[in-house]
Amino acid sequence: MKKLYIIGAIACLFTACKPSVSVTTPLTAGNADFSNYLAIGNSLTAGYADNSLTISGQLNSYPQRLFEQFQLVSGVKGTFVQPLVNGNGGWPGPKMVLGMTHSACTTDSSLGPVNYSGTVDSSGSYHYISTTNNGQINNIGVPGIRVVDYLVQNYALLNSYAYRFYNSLTGTPLDELAYRVHNMHPTFFTMWLGANDVLSYAINGGKGDGSGHAQPLVPGTYNFSQLDISPYTQFDTAYDDALNMAISTGASGALINIPDITSLPFFTTVPINGLNLTRQGQADTLQKIWGSIFKTVFQVGANDYVVQQHDGSVRQAVPGELLLLTLPADSIRCAGWGSTKPIPRDYVITTEELQNIRNAITSFNSFILFEANRHKLAYVDMNSFMTSIASGYTYNGITYNT
Repeated sequence: MKKLYIIGAIACLFTACKPSVSVTTPLTAGNADFSNYLAIGNSLTAGYADNSLTISGQLNSYPQRLFEQFQLVSGVKGTFVQPLVNGNGGWPGPKMVLGMTHSACTTDSSLGPVNYSGTVDSSGSYHYISTTNNGQINNIGVPGIRVVDYLVQNYALLNSYAYRFYNSLTGTPLDELAYRVHNMHPTFFTMWLGANDVLSYAINGGKGDGSGHAQPLVPGTYNFSQLDISPYTQFDTAYDDALNMAISTGASGALINIPDITSLPFFTTVPINGLNLTRQGQADTLQKIWGSIFKTVFQVGANDYVVQQHDGSVRQAVPGELLLLTLPADSIRCAGWGSTKPIPRDYVITTEELQNIRNAITSFNSFILFEANRHKLAYVDMNSFMTSIASGYTYNGITYNT
């Protein structure tokens, strides 16, 4: 497998680092040709940020930054075309910004994400047509797209981000990839796909089967529920089809694997043991409510929340289980969720659901590594890197973490 050291460049984008190292060794592309770069992927590739698509996010996307680094290599010239939106208000809905949030049941106020109150970029952003080199577009990242979606007909009619720039509204994403590859003949590509094949299941609280054997919504198609993990076999087939198309004109490239999505702040911000009791009387009351339903001992101090499982049964959470960031804080504060009432299953990732997520990521990443080895492509192990910085990562004197 080729050794292509682009992981550092991508990592800098996640930590907002600005290197101050002075490089004196002449830059070289080795045996790679970066002159015509195609980026294939989902929201991270597209530059999606703050829950929306903005021009600043697109211009700071990792493909844009990689292209700028490629240009530093002697002899590398060219144009990197992205399907840019018209502004920074957000498209199709407002972006999220930092603002004051106010509790509806207490007098508490705090800083948190709120919708941007200005004008969104609805005018003109819904459709993009490139006027460069017969319609050249180098970044075809689509927020929300899964690997299995690459074989779904009429996909652009189902995803407004694809609708913006797809050449055909009735074809598949694989058809779009074929059109772009044969239109621009890339010399190098990156492919970062697969996270959404697991993420949709996770952010919906583990709905669906989760075993990796989901059945299509319409028999004989690749239309699988967004609430479930993509089936392993169909993932492998669709990934292989997309990769074969990407290399069909002779391009070399890098395949990026799937990070452990459960380490993201969306799943780790709300602690599972956030039920803090200050008086023994509170503990005794909860013991009386739940003692006959499940075995537990409530105590003064930190306690695991009471949660609903996937099958509707109720129990106390166990260490390691996760709560979603979308869990309404006022329902915890004032409606008794997690104490006198269970937290609904839609906001809980149980031990079993965690194992489903990790099994899927392991399976998908094993196949991506297999493909990289088989086609002699670079393999970027973003999963290991993101795990390594979970406890903190120091760069230029500043410590970052996930």
